[in-house]
This record gives sequence, structure tokens and C-alpha cells, in this order.
Amino acid sequence: MAEKTTERPQNPNIKEAREHMRAARENMHKVAESFLPEGTRDHHRAARKEFLMGLRSLLDAAIERTEKTK
Repeated sequence: MAEKTTERPQNPNIKEAREHMRAARENMHKVAESFLPEGTRDHHRAARKEFLMGLRSLLDAAIERTEKTK
């Protein structure tokens, strides 16, 4: 059975509004970065990487345990 799809007409202002919101977000990030001391961004990125590597280790251990119970 074919699905019914109803397409609503797009408001032409939506695309422009999204572009403005994207530009605002980028500028907000720049403002936030200006408040942070130099190097903070690098430390944040390194901390995020370590956190993700920790999650990877936990997932690997869970996978190993699952494979052993087969």
C-alpha cells in the first residue's frame, strides 16, 4: 500500500531565518571564546577526547563480556 505524503509549501522566509540563526550561533561561539583564557579550548578538546576514550574502553569491555557468554 502506498503511503500518502503531503508536502506543505515552504515559507520562503524560513531559509533566510535559518541563515540568520546559524550566523548568530557562530558569533555567539566567538563571543564565548573571547571570555576564555588562551589554551582553554585545547584543554577542553583534550578532556573530551579522554572522556570518549574512557567510554570506548567501557564499551570494549562490555562487548568482550557479551562475547564470552555465548
